[in-house]
Amino acid sequence: MGSAGAGGAGQDRERDEEDAFARAMLSVAVDPGHPLVGAVLRTRGAVQTWDLVRRGTIADEAGPGRRTRRPEAWAGRARAVDGARLMERAAEAGARLVVPGDPEWPGRLEGLGDERPYALWVRGRGDLRNACLRAVAVVGSRSASAYGLHVASGLAHDLARDSWSVVSGGAFGVDAAAHRGCLGGGAATVAVLACGPDRLYPGGNERLFAEVAEHGVIATEHGPGVGPTRHGFLVRNRVIAALVPGTVVVEAGLRSGALNTARHAQELSRTVMAVPGPVTSALSAGCHRLLRDWHAVCVTDAADVAEQLGAVGEELREGGGTVLAADGLDPATRTVLAAVPAKKGAGPAEIATAAGVGMDEAVRRLGLLAAGGFIERAASGWRVRPGARDG
Repeated sequence: MGSAGAGGAGQDRERDEEDAFARAMLSVAVDPGHPLVGAVLRTRGAVQTWDLVRRGTIADEAGPGRRTRRPEAWAGRARAVDGARLMERAAEAGARLVVPGDPEWPGRLEGLGDERPYALWVRGRGDLRNACLRAVAVVGSRSASAYGLHVASGLAHDLARDSWSVVSGGAFGVDAAAHRGCLGGGAATVAVLACGPDRLYPGGNERLFAEVAEHGVIATEHGPGVGPTRHGFLVRNRVIAALVPGTVVVEAGLRSGALNTARHAQELSRTVMAVPGPVTSALSAGCHRLLRDWHAVCVTDAADVAEQLGAVGEELREGGGTVLAADGLDPATRTVLAAVPAKKGAGPAEIATAAGVGMDEAVRRLGLLAAGGFIERAASGWRVRPGARDG
């Protein structure tokens, strides 16, 4: 029995590895989030889907209304992919592959249905799923005004101080200000990019991306070597909207890509919020349209945002303020929580020593606890939020 069981487990691992490899190949050969590919993935699995793509016959699987002219282009890309080199480039960039069913895969992405990512390439010390448990998207104009930068940074900072993670797109302007504000507030931030994990864009945010990787997560559905495109940015926005229960548009013109993110959030039945601005500013015209025509919620500070997301009932337990009950945590995370002081804060190294775990393990568990609302930043490190151990 023992050998048979071991053999079965080995076969399962092999199938999982084959599935993950096929999804990795799809991430560089196929347009991201294509509903035809998503439908075939759902019914045929990743290995068969990849085989259909390589042969250029995936269109034969299309039902009514799903025909596409893309299979020939996909097949050409697929034949040019060197799988071994692809994985080498990912390793060189410090990127790991996360696929549906992995512990790090965010469950909210299932809301995209057949348009969910085939896989995600992730960089950083944080855990993507944990970082998105208690999170909000903050997006806006790349050419933001001083007002927009100030609001985005302050809003993200205050959200972070209350243990909310911030998800954005890593672009110049509002996105970068939101990431920096969140990092300054002591919470993990998630940058969702529209290029491969080895081609971080824009290059002018290189230092910011290094900080995000150190204290949060960089995620992309594009495989190594894939460069940014206009279409890629628009498709990327659905992932930002799907990862969180709500999106805040800080400052946006009428043609801003941030409105595209808001539209995806609305289609996913997520909360859409907007910050009002000067009526004389074209950069606030998009926000005002969201408020007037899209029935977005007007928010002006972190308390407004938290109130809206708490009302969803998805992020906060009644009266407790944590995503999970303390007894619902796994043993290793409970051990780290027990090592976090109640009043004076402690740094990750001190907590790791007290819990008897490695530094990397402690950082990952602290990220989960912060995302779940169990701990908060103090001047000298992490401390337990009042009543959280009993939550």
